[in-house]
Amino acid sequence: MDPFNAASTEDLRRILLRCLHSARWSRRVADHRPYPDVDSLLAAADEAAYDLTWADLSEALAAESLPALPPDTYAAAHTALGAAHAAYEARFGHVFVICLDGVPPSEALDRILETVRSRLANDPEEEREVVADELRRLARERLVHALRGAGNRATGHDGAAPGRQPDIPLHKPRG
Repeated sequence: MDPFNAASTEDLRRILLRCLHSARWSRRVADHRPYPDVDSLLAAADEAAYDLTWADLSEALAAESLPALPPDTYAAAHTALGAAHAAYEARFGHVFVICLDGVPPSEALDRILETVRSRLANDPEEEREVVADELRRLARERLVHALRGAGNRATGHDGAAPGRQPDIPLHKPRG
C-alpha cells in the first residue's frame, strides 16, 4: 500500500480514472488516503462507487469500451456481438458494460452474449442499477491490477487476485 498512499494526488487521480473514469470517484478514493490495507482501499472504492449519481456513471460509461473478445473468435460471433451491442445501445443510450472477473476466456463470448440479451429485457431504471454495479466491479478489478502493477500482492478478501486487466503502474516510468 505504500506506493499507493505515497503517490502524488495528481498521479493517483490519473491512475484511478483508468480504473473508473469518474472525477468524483477518483477524487474520493484519492482524498481518503492513507489506506492501511488493500481491503480498506477496496471498501472505500466500493463506497465511493455506490454514491455516484447517474451523471457520474454516464461520465464513466463514456470512457468505457466494449469487452474484448478472445483473438480466436470466429467472424459470426463478432457479427452476433455487434448486433447485440447495437440493440443494447439503441435501447439504453450507452455502451454495454460487464465485469468478466473470474470468467474463463473460453467462456467470455457466451457470457457476454447471454448477458447482453438478458439485460435487454430490463427496464431503463433496473438497467441503471445493473450498470452501476458492473462499473463498481470493473473499478475494483482494475484497482487491484493497479496495485499489483506497483509491486503489491493485492488480493481480495477471499485471497483471489481478480481478472485480466493490464497492470497500471503507480509510478511514472523512467525512460
